[in-house]
Amino acid sequence: MPEGDTVWNTARVLHRALAGARLTGSDFRVPQLATTDLTGATVVGSVSRGKHLLLRLTGPDGAAPRTLHSHLRMEGAWRAYAPDERWAARPAHLIWVVLRTADAVAVGYHLHELALVPTAEEDALVGGLGPDLLGPDWDVDEAVRRIRRDPDRSIAEALLDQTNLAGVGNLYKCELLFLRGVSPWTPVGAVPDLPGLVSLGQRLLAANRGRWTQSTTGSLHRGQTSYVYGRRAQPCRRCGTAIRKAEQGERITYWCPTCQPDPPGGTGEQNRTIG
Repeated sequence: MPEGDTVWNTARVLHRALAGARLTGSDFRVPQLATTDLTGATVVGSVSRGKHLLLRLTGPDGAAPRTLHSHLRMEGAWRAYAPDERWAARPAHLIWVVLRTADAVAVGYHLHELALVPTAEEDALVGGLGPDLLGPDWDVDEAVRRIRRDPDRSIAEALLDQTNLAGVGNLYKCELLFLRGVSPWTPVGAVPDLPGLVSLGQRLLAANRGRWTQSTTGSLHRGQTSYVYGRRAQPCRRCGTAIRKAEQGERITYWCPTCQPDPPGGTGEQNRTIG
């Protein structure tokens, strides 16, 4: 699933292509919006909220502002094209939204949670999210407060909970815990310096904002961008121990058993390696 920085980058692409322009046509290829016509609306801008995309519009003839909401999940993507450019990013049958202006065409592929709502009611869709690591509402103290509400929960699962903080995905979860030397199975209440861990997560996402290659190591070279994520059985970059991979909740976790030792009284769940 795309991380918060990927969604932020996508929102910026849409903003640059559409903001301030009047829509000359729209085509929604999903049942819930099949009869919707946004022709004549002006795009105010595009922003991200955690992993959610919000495209804000003002309607013609003084109509109330509306917001087109979408979520990328695993397969979704937005692309911006010139009017005469071929739409080559994905197969045509995956195109679910087309928005046209005089100078650009925005094409949404395999998008999820598509909804058109009054802008004043955006909170109905994203109001339950925690502070956005890349947003103006970022508040490390509030994020820590939310995470600590369930001290017995594993820190890996707590970081992925978007109601705690919005934007962390599986890649950053694994890399962040490695960098802090914390086992993914450590209960929240036993994590040392939780504010420091959360703050590092924000810095990791911010460092990758504005580029499509995500790196937590400082290198942008292929195969050198992560410490543990996607590196099962490869040697740890710090100690040489083979990186391990296991199911944790509904997600996959990568970690180094030497650099991230079991928490005191650990359950041994991390020994259930797979793949």
